Amino acid sequence: LHAQLKTQSKAFSPDSAAFGGAPNSHVDPISLAHPGTLPVLNRSHIEHAILMGMATNCEIERRSIIARKHYFYPDLPKGYQISQYEAPICVNGWLDVSFEGETGPQTTRIGITRIHIEEDAGKSIHDHDPYATLIDVNRCGVPLLEIVSEPDIRSAKEAAAYLQNIWQLVRWLGICDGNMEEGSLRCDANVSIRHVGDTQLGTKAEIKNMNSFRNVERAIEAEIARQINIVSSGGHIIQETRLWDTVKLETRSMRSKERAHDYRYFPDPDLPPIVVSDEILRQISESLPELPHIRRLRFITDWGLPAYDAQLLTGDRAIADYLEQTVSAVNAPDGTTLQDRAKAVSNVMMSYVLRLLNEENTGISGFRVTPERLAGLVSLRMADKVSSTGAQEIFSLLLTSSETAEELAMTHKLLQVSDSEALLPMVQAVLSDFPKEVAKFKDGNPQLIGFFIGQVMKRFKGSPDPKLLRQMIAEQINLSFPN
Repeated sequence: LHAQLKTQSKAFSPDSAAFGGAPNSHVDPISLAHPGTLPVLNRSHIEHAILMGMATNCEIERRSIIARKHYFYPDLPKGYQISQYEAPICVNGWLDVSFEGETGPQTTRIGITRIHIEEDAGKSIHDHDPYATLIDVNRCGVPLLEIVSEPDIRSAKEAAAYLQNIWQLVRWLGICDGNMEEGSLRCDANVSIRHVGDTQLGTKAEIKNMNSFRNVERAIEAEIARQINIVSSGGHIIQETRLWDTVKLETRSMRSKERAHDYRYFPDPDLPPIVVSDEILRQISESLPELPHIRRLRFITDWGLPAYDAQLLTGDRAIADYLEQTVSAVNAPDGTTLQDRAKAVSNVMMSYVLRLLNEENTGISGFRVTPERLAGLVSLRMADKVSSTGAQEIFSLLLTSSETAEELAMTHKLLQVSDSEALLPMVQAVLSDFPKEVAKFKDGNPQLIGFFIGQVMKRFKGSPDPKLLRQMIAEQINLSFPN
């Protein structure tokens, strides 16, 4: 996996690392390796690598080496890529991944061999001119993390789940935006097969051009099927790089796969070793946020949220933060617990907020209602001051108004009437007007209670509390219509 980091400048030059500029506008003599230029390491690049290493349980190497990786391609002006080889900055990590297996939910631990820093290459553009390939070197030198996993992944579903976990993690840490369509997170999959019981790994093929979770799963499934077909027919797998064809839904040969010695790695003479001090480790460790799986467990065990709710609400760090801020701001009735408040907020988030964000295809950062204002709506619901229908209407009003939830409820007459003396004449009138329905109710047709509640609500100017109405109607039937 390659994660493009969110830094202002490039890995080894002060040039902008921003995405989307005019072709060849974010480039300087260092990125192009002009004679006499020297690279300077971007400190944020190292800090992001260490942060990711800590989040994936890696050992952080106190001294690591920057290397040159040589290959010749039009979009690599230097003729080599600054990377790491023998001494990466993070090693021996792991990540627990949950996914839906053939027999149900499964969790597996996937080893992470290494995480190392490197710079990105430029981009070859093949579809702009039918007679030429164009080169955009804006991406040259943009800082990357390469995350290499152990051969622990056993299926396409498992691979897709692992990728989703990495995607969530880099976004949670704020080091990468995870946009696969723009190439911010890129996945290459090495696929090999072996007979059951064999310990020796088979010859691998590397798959490229997978720009979504679904494409990763499809490409791996197709490549597994291709290799099984070859081996079953008595053939042999060739070590090569293959391209995923999203139209034909198959992999096709791209080039023979290079081996490490083909790249002629050696330590970069222009860059000193990276030395990580105790102080740097301490500072980065203190900046490490509560990780998604830990927060998810806390929401389940301490707050009593269902696992499904907790999973969705920790899918994005900003949403999880918003949830916590809202829970803290709720003014709940006496006697309610933290679990009560958390569940009430979770219900509103799941029913209204997440649905709206999905419909508008936006994130919580663009959401127009602050946690404090949403907490006002939750407080009204917990105090039974508004009905579920009224709450939905208030939520819609909050999106376009600066008023609080309570002010909107009062302005639009959405507060529930809980005065039994005010409701009693209307309840008695409805029961008198529908004697046949009362008789059916008493004969064992309890669902008619909803009919009576509806009739009172139609006649009453306001929003009677349905719970109170239910209780009053049952009491009045027993008092006024004895057996």
